[in-house]
Amino acid sequence: MKRRIALEKIVYAAGMLIAVPTALTSCEDDIPAPDDNNNTNNGTGDKLVIDISSAGYSALASAGGSVIVNNIIIANTGNNNFVALSSKCTHNGCTIFYSAANNHFPCPCHGAVFSTQGAVLNGPAQTALKSYPVSVDGNILTIG
Repeated sequence: MKRRIALEKIVYAAGMLIAVPTALTSCEDDIPAPDDNNNTNNGTGDKLVIDISSAGYSALASAGGSVIVNNIIIANTGNNNFVALSSKCTHNGCTIFYSAANNHFPCPCHGAVFSTQGAVLNGPAQTALKSYPVSVDGNILTIG
């Protein structure tokens, strides 16, 4: 009987050696930083260049439209005004979206809400989203 108890404890300990590190790393905050130097920067270094007349970005041609590129959400807030923010909520890393009706960026996971400047309007997030400057030249947006 003592041998059986010892074996159970060894099996239990071995299982814990596998389960605990896996559980701990699954709770890590893996929010990637926006990657401004990816293949969509069109050779402009740290700037992201978008042609809103192209099919992939056509949502930006209308007020209320938005797209996510390289972990940056770009939204057309109307009157040829565009904003660009990190698309990852600072609370838990969920992808935010643009609510044109309310002119803000809610997080669907835990209810955080961000302004068009990235400021926290409603928690649980406590840190603002990174904001990127946007310049407009006709149908071309330059972010960064």
